[in-house]
Amino acid sequence: MTKILTFGHQNPDTDTITSALVMQDLQQQAGKDVEAVRLGEINGETAFALEQFKVAAPRLIDKIDGEQVILVDHNEFQQSAPGIETATVLMVVDHHRISNFETSAPLYYRAEPVGCTATILNKMYKENNLEVKPEIAGLMLSAIISDTLLFKSPTCTEEDIQAAEELEQIAGINKESYGLDMLKAGASTADKSAEELLNIDAKSFSMGEKEVRVAQVNTVDIDEVFARQEEIENAINAETAQNGYDLFVLVVTDIINSDSKVLALGQHQAAVEKAFNVALDKNTAILKGVVSRKKQVVPQLTDVLS
Repeated sequence: MTKILTFGHQNPDTDTITSALVMQDLQQQAGKDVEAVRLGEINGETAFALEQFKVAAPRLIDKIDGEQVILVDHNEFQQSAPGIETATVLMVVDHHRISNFETSAPLYYRAEPVGCTATILNKMYKENNLEVKPEIAGLMLSAIISDTLLFKSPTCTEEDIQAAEELEQIAGINKESYGLDMLKAGASTADKSAEELLNIDAKSFSMGEKEVRVAQVNTVDIDEVFARQEEIENAINAETAQNGYDLFVLVVTDIINSDSKVLALGQHQAAVEKAFNVALDKNTAILKGVVSRKKQVVPQLTDVLS
């Protein structure tokens, strides 16, 4: 039997890493030979969760070469592994928009408008009468906390909250206190280079004819990040020149106060001003109440650029 690989998007966040591990467990319980892998380095927040529940990080890969795969937490090929076009995609479980995705054969595709992939995976355990072990429950709970910013994000649904309450009991932890500790573990920026900051959680999007890169950094101190604005802009310009982005948007989110500050560079800065009804000052603007890239940034930019 050929091993099936399961993985999330490049520049993996907590939902992507843990959902791959959860999918591995779910499929193995169903008798499938599935291995969780990853497409990038583990960030501080995810490392905290893996350590808390004593689960090893997935193996790192750099490309796909014709394997059978299960995609979690993404579907857009430009966010996936190099060589994904050669893969046989057997399944997708995701909670994002569907774009730039096509297969030559039928597959199981499940996308739901919830705050986190783990919320969908939790349903799949129940639908298939499979056991949710405490460490798996802890990983899914960590993903929901991360993607919903401890239930403060507008992407958070009642289904996410219900799932978190169920998983909290199985994992045997307090979701509020654990969640705050986990978010803070990933919020330090002082020890990261500008290039690392831009790739903690970054995704590329096709918006009309434009290629847009949207990076997000969660922090407890926005000023700590923007004290290095010149260094960060130089890194953005280098990435833009290398990859041909039409617009690069960095969203720095205050996880305590639930606001963001945006830094925009590229040919289409005006799209940011129009999308958010702001005026950029030295390439930046405050976005009050904006915390979700998926719901409060990407759709608005897409509407303007498309």
